[in-house]
Amino acid sequence: MISHIYECRLTLHDNLFFASREMGILYETEKYLHNWALTYAVFSETYIPRPYRMKGPTAQRPGYLDVEHEQNLLQLNSLGLYLFPARPLQWHYQVNTFKAAQVGYYGRSEQFGGKAAKHNYPINFGRAKELAVGSTFCTYLLSEQPLELEQMPAWIRLGKWATKINIRYQEQATVTQKHGKFVCTHPLNPIDMPTNTQLLLYDRVVMPPVSLISQAQLDGGYWRIRAGDDGPNDSSPVVYLPANVAYGASHAAAKIG
Repeated sequence: MISHIYECRLTLHDNLFFASREMGILYETEKYLHNWALTYAVFSETYIPRPYRMKGPTAQRPGYLDVEHEQNLLQLNSLGLYLFPARPLQWHYQVNTFKAAQVGYYGRSEQFGGKAAKHNYPINFGRAKELAVGSTFCTYLLSEQPLELEQMPAWIRLGKWATKINIRYQEQATVTQKHGKFVCTHPLNPIDMPTNTQLLLYDRVVMPPVSLISQAQLDGGYWRIRAGDDGPNDSSPVVYLPANVAYGASHAAAKIG
């Protein structure tokens, strides 16, 4: 039973890049942060082991929901921990050009850079659209037990460039649990949704390894969170989050069925 909800504010101190979409020579970074990547970044030093191996059946193979894999996310379910995807609060992009290595399995047509290469111009290059320094994000961490916030990581590394990100945690005091139809403006991972919560409408955010959803209308149990005191004159925004979420919740139900 989740009894503690923490708001997490993230601030980029470097450009953040991960290839959400590849369009020709443009590699674009989505403005949302995937919760599985965030979970590994936040809990890799505590609850998720980091084995070093270069060979074996699990080498170089993702095992997000594989019980046989040492780094699976399912072990956090038994600890009563869950981290939602992060939504952008303030963000902007920076486009950088990079030179790509010449490899045999990724050739270009002769028209692309063929003659230009004779004038000190690379044949293979790309452009990375990165989330820029100073962009801020917000997400929520659920926990069955109270967390020692001073022991939570204040800095994490994320993305292809191991971007340095600062995190500030704040427990939410005004939280109530309800049931019925609600609209969640916070991004969600559909694989982690409980089976007793029905998805009615949503926008799809295409990004690996699992596409997220946003602006979702749902029917089921949910948390109502208000940053203020919830009094009659309280104008602070209200956030609705689905209850009973867990890593791979719908995936496990599908395998059982």
